[in-house]
Amino acid sequence: MTLTLANIAKTFPGGTKALRPTDLEIGKGEILALLGPSGCGKSTLLRIIAGLETPDPGAAIVFDGEDVTHQSVERRMIGMVFQSYALFPNMSVRGNIGYGLKMQKLSKAEIAARVDEVIDLCRLRPYADRAITALSGGQRQRVALARAMAPRPRILLLDEPLSALDAALRSHLRDELALLLRQFGITAIFVTHDQDEAMAIADRVAVMSQGEVAQIGTPEALYRNPASCFVARFVGDAMPLEGRIEHAQLHLPGGVLTLPKAADGQQVLVRAEDIRIDQNGPVTARVEAVTFLGTHYRIALSGAMTGPLFMLHAGLSAPRTGEEVRLSILPEALLVLPADRAA
Repeated sequence: MTLTLANIAKTFPGGTKALRPTDLEIGKGEILALLGPSGCGKSTLLRIIAGLETPDPGAAIVFDGEDVTHQSVERRMIGMVFQSYALFPNMSVRGNIGYGLKMQKLSKAEIAARVDEVIDLCRLRPYADRAITALSGGQRQRVALARAMAPRPRILLLDEPLSALDAALRSHLRDELALLLRQFGITAIFVTHDQDEAMAIADRVAVMSQGEVAQIGTPEALYRNPASCFVARFVGDAMPLEGRIEHAQLHLPGGVLTLPKAADGQQVLVRAEDIRIDQNGPVTARVEAVTFLGTHYRIALSGAMTGPLFMLHAGLSAPRTGEEVRLSILPEALLVLPADRAA
């Protein structure tokens, strides 16, 4: 199903603008992530698509050419997966999945067939008759997905589907969620504040800030070509380099870097993985802390600029705390972007 959003805005009583006029086009079978910090408007946009919030006048929500702007939640045929999963603890896996189908007053045979279909799709056959309370967090997530898919919705909406899980399980399940969504072949939109989650699961990511979409694109496009400092910081944790810019040079307390282009009046940022220890490098810094992270070291540096600078070092060993090092950064690895406007 294709989804077209036009002029979607939301102003709450008192004048608070939770969402500024927003237009989006989402293709059939596409998985779109709404990514941003708390309060940026992503959950409000999801709730408007679902019919749980009413947009400001002038909005249009179109499913496959059908205007559903004023339709009720029930008529929109939306599948939803909530942050808490909202499963019934007194029911079995099969009972949870079939509950919504009973509300549709389908025959017992059709309910059984649909439940079996999504149980197999979500690899829940061994757990079909277990109570929800006997399942792990990952199994509950699959039950929530199966329940949302059983009524054959036109679109699937997911609100922070992994945030209730611990960090180790979340990392594993984001890959599983990506696989399941692609197996479903359904148009899906999910809200998250986790950039790794968005980049691992989505075909495209809409980065939101202050009630509007700051940039939309594939994960690769957002990472390699951010349109603003906000996007660069949010997708890839780029760090502003605090120094004096003179045309195509950045003068830092620790040395001078060559920029890819003249950058007067702009901001220069760098990602931790693009900083290298180089005995002939132009910038001097002091090692303040070294953290071993398995595949690499995270090194905190002082002296390169006014504030701390962090780098990722992939060598078999790392410099010691207190040691002076020289750094290099390729000009093409430096992000030269317009400074963010004031909030």
